[in-house]
Amino acid sequence: MDYIVKIQRVEKGFGKELVVKGINLDINRGEFLTLLGPSGCGKTTTLRMIAGFEEPDAGEIWIDGKPVSGTPPYKRDVNTVFQNYALFPHMTINENIAYGLKMKGVPKTERAARVKEALRLVQLESFGDRKPRQLSGGQQQRVAVARALINNPKVLLLDEPLGALDLKLRKQMQIELKHLQQKLEITFIYVTHDQEEALTISDRIAVMNKGVIEQVAAPKEIYESPSTKFVADFIGDTNLFEIEVSPTMENVVFLDLLGTKVGGRIRDRHSLTKRNYLSVRPERVRILAIGEEAPYFLTGTVEELIYVGSFIRTVVQLPQGQRIVAMWQSKGDQTCQPGDQVRVTWKEEDGIVVGQ
Repeated sequence: MDYIVKIQRVEKGFGKELVVKGINLDINRGEFLTLLGPSGCGKTTTLRMIAGFEEPDAGEIWIDGKPVSGTPPYKRDVNTVFQNYALFPHMTINENIAYGLKMKGVPKTERAARVKEALRLVQLESFGDRKPRQLSGGQQQRVAVARALINNPKVLLLDEPLGALDLKLRKQMQIELKHLQQKLEITFIYVTHDQEEALTISDRIAVMNKGVIEQVAAPKEIYESPSTKFVADFIGDTNLFEIEVSPTMENVVFLDLLGTKVGGRIRDRHSLTKRNYLSVRPERVRILAIGEEAPYFLTGTVEELIYVGSFIRTVVQLPQGQRIVAMWQSKGDQTCQPGDQVRVTWKEEDGIVVGQ
């Protein structure tokens, strides 16, 4: 595999707090990789170490095959787009984008040609003479990307660049960024705490929690086959039940859950811990029709029905007090009401056994 960035056993602390705890990560050339996790998990610190704004306390980072410890940011083949864009308010858009080239002594004629091409890439050709305050948030974000791309970096680092935008514009910019990355074939390393955003734009996602990387995989695998309880719970909605796992169990198993044998799948036996859980996504849970049979099921009482567009979110309370959520498509015929006794089930492969 052709790695453009390699992170090996990297640690970083501030005071007595270790915020990045010996992580390892290989980032492929030309991929869109997202560092995803809650606030304080170490994702931005990891990005800043790649950029050179922070130095690791231990371990090493390679960029394009070269170790970069001690190398200042301006000598690394990376550029960063920040959440606040960091545009110079007194400069025109042309001047903002050309600033890095001017500092490098690039001739004026070449600067103008490269600025024109950068503006064309981000579809702002007619905005070069405006000031940042005359642009919308989405346009300013594109200017920040153009300014970062004009230096032809091998890696573009993006630290929650869409966080200041409203929801509709943020979704539009996600698609624009993904299309731009595919067109340029530059490696993008993107930081966000927004799970839906990560699933939408990424080739792979590295899920971070408390300074460690819990799973690195494509969005589909992250969602459908989480490796830990945290990943299952953090990415989308899921039903989680603590279960007992025997060392002799096969990969597809029947588990004792609340006194009932139910189906599940062990994704990775090496990831199991002393405490293990069964994760079932709400859209994989089925409410059985009256008289319908299934190999296994749980019985409970419908607690509430919530309409979510074309889906109905159904909360079922089980006799032991636990709840299980099902999402089923609304077709105009409501099959159950609050207070009804129902039976819920799922396919064996949709119940994923994960460790703590």
